[in-house]
Amino acid sequence: MNFTENITQIIVEATEKLYGQSIEADKIKVEVTNKDHKGDFTVVVFPLLKISKKNPEQTAQDLGNYLKENNTFISEFNVIKGFLNLELAHSFWTDFLMNNYTNTAFGKVTPKTETIVVEYCGPNTNKPLHLGHVRNMLLGYSLSQLLAFAGNKVKKVNMYNDRGIAICKSMVAWKRNGNGETPETSGTKGDHLVGKYYVEFDKLYKAEIENLIQQGTTKEEAEKKAPILLEAQEMLRQWEAGEEETLALWKQMNDWVYKGFFETYKKIGVDFDRNYYESETYLLGKKLVEEGLNNGSFYKREDGSSWVNLTDKGLDEKVLLRSDGTSVYLTQDLGTAQLRYEDFKMDKSVYVVANEQDYHFKVLQLTLEKLGKPYAAGIYHLSYGMVDLPTGKMKSREGTVVDADDLIDDMINTAAEHTKALGKIEDFSSDEATALYNAIGLGALKFFILRVDPKKRMLFNPEESIDFHGQTGPFVQYTHARIQSILRKEQAPAVLPSAYKLNATEKEMIGLLYQFPVIVEDAAKNYDPSSISNYAYAVAKTYNGFYHDCPVLKADTEEAKHIRLAISALTAQVIKNALNILGIAAPDKM
Repeated sequence: MNFTENITQIIVEATEKLYGQSIEADKIKVEVTNKDHKGDFTVVVFPLLKISKKNPEQTAQDLGNYLKENNTFISEFNVIKGFLNLELAHSFWTDFLMNNYTNTAFGKVTPKTETIVVEYCGPNTNKPLHLGHVRNMLLGYSLSQLLAFAGNKVKKVNMYNDRGIAICKSMVAWKRNGNGETPETSGTKGDHLVGKYYVEFDKLYKAEIENLIQQGTTKEEAEKKAPILLEAQEMLRQWEAGEEETLALWKQMNDWVYKGFFETYKKIGVDFDRNYYESETYLLGKKLVEEGLNNGSFYKREDGSSWVNLTDKGLDEKVLLRSDGTSVYLTQDLGTAQLRYEDFKMDKSVYVVANEQDYHFKVLQLTLEKLGKPYAAGIYHLSYGMVDLPTGKMKSREGTVVDADDLIDDMINTAAEHTKALGKIEDFSSDEATALYNAIGLGALKFFILRVDPKKRMLFNPEESIDFHGQTGPFVQYTHARIQSILRKEQAPAVLPSAYKLNATEKEMIGLLYQFPVIVEDAAKNYDPSSISNYAYAVAKTYNGFYHDCPVLKADTEEAKHIRLAISALTAQVIKNALNILGIAAPDKM
C-alpha cells in the first residue's frame, strides 16, 4: 500500500474519532506537495468541512494534530488556507529505500482480473508501413506494456485490411506493368514492391483520365470510366465471387506484404498475440447484420440495403450492407469484435486508431449495444493525433509518405554518427557498437513520439529527437548508463544506515522515485504512455542534479555513500522499468 492509500484510510478513521462521522475514502484528496511549500504530501481538507462544521484552517489543524500524534511516520505539518501539508520522517524514506532499492519489479501493480485487448497497427496490404503507422505501433505496444505492468492481462492484436478496391488497384497495376516482378527478382522488400504498384496505379489512372478528357469526356465521367478503374472494380467482383486466378494473385501479393511487415515489426520491436483479417471477419459481420435484421435492431430499405438507426443516440443512420449485399468497414468491425470476444472474453477492447475515425468508433459501439453484445460497453477508442514532418503532410497514392523502414534506418544511422562524434565507444566491439546504435536510434524515435499526449497532433523532428541533452530518449538512456558505471565500481550494502538524516536533495530524489507505482496506475487508467515518458525524463533530470550536488563514491561519510548508492540503484531500476514500458532499451554502457 502506498502513502496516499495509507493516509486516506487513516483520515477516514480520524474524522470518525474527531467529529463522530467518517468520510468516504474516494472523497479524500491527497497529492504531492507543491515545491513552493514545505512538506511531502498535501491533504485537501475542503471535503471534510461538512463533517467538521469548522473553517478550513481549524479543520486542517485538527487533522494535522491527530495525524502527528497517532503516526510515527509524520514528523511535522503546516496549514496553508485549508491545505494540510504533511512532512514525513526521514525513517519513512530510508525504510522505503531499504525495502525497494534491489526490487527489479518496483512499480508493478498488484495483478488484476481484467483482460484487455489492444488493437494497433491495422495496415492495408497495398502499401508499406509509414510514419503514421509508426506512431500507431509505438502507442499500441507501449500501452500494452503499460497495462500489463499495471497488473492487467493484455492481448495485443492486429487487424489487416486485406481486401477491397485499394488492394485490387495494386493487383491490376502489377498485372499490367509488373512483367512477373517479385521481391526475389527485384531485390525489393515485399510491402515496398506492392506499394510501388499502388503508386503506379494512380499514375496510370490519372493518364487515362487526361486522355478521356482530351477526347471530350467530362472530368467527372472520365474519373468513373477510366479503363484501369473499371478493371480494378471488375477484379474486386471476381475476388468476391471466388474466381480462382484472382484469389491466387491476391494471396501471392498479400504474402509478399506480410513478409515485409514482419521484418518491420521485428526491426522496431513490436509484436502481436493474434492477427485478424478483414477477408475473414467481414463474413461474420454479415451474419451479425442478419441477426440484427431478424431481431429488429436493424432495418432494410427499399433498395435492399441494411441500416442501423442511431438517431436516438444523437448520431445518424448508418449503412451496414449495400443494396448489392457487399459490406462496408463497419460490417467487418462488427465481425472482428465478435470473433475477438469469442477468442478472449475480454473486459475491455482498446482500438488504437487515428482521430479521423472518432465517429466510426462511436457508431461501432452503439451498433453493438443495439445488438445487445456484452462487450460493447468495454470498447475504448484511443484516438491519437496525426504526425507531421517539417516538410509537410504525407500522401500514400503519390508515393510521398515517410517510409517506416527508411525512418528507422535513418534514426539508427544518425545515432551512430552522433555517438561516434562524442567519442564514447572506443572500448566497444563492433557488435556492441551496432547494438548501441540501434538502442539509441530507436530510443530516440520512440521517446520523442511517446512523450506527446496521444490526443495531440505532433511534429516529428528526427534531428531534435537524437539529442543527448534535453527531453529525449538518449538523455534518459545515458543517465541509466551513467548510474550503471557507478554501480560497477561499488554496490550499496545489504543493510542501509537507518538513522541517516537525508538532505533536501536526497529526499527529493527518493520522493520522486516513490511516486512511480502511482504514476503507472494513473497512466494505465488514462491510457496515456506519455505520462511514463515525461516521468522518466523527470527522474533522469532530477538524478543528474542529485549527482551534481551529492557525490556518490566520494561522499563525505560511508553512511552517505551507502544511501546514495541505494538511491542510484533504485533510480536505475525505475528508469529501466519506465523505458521498458515504452519499448525502449536501457543500455548499461554508452
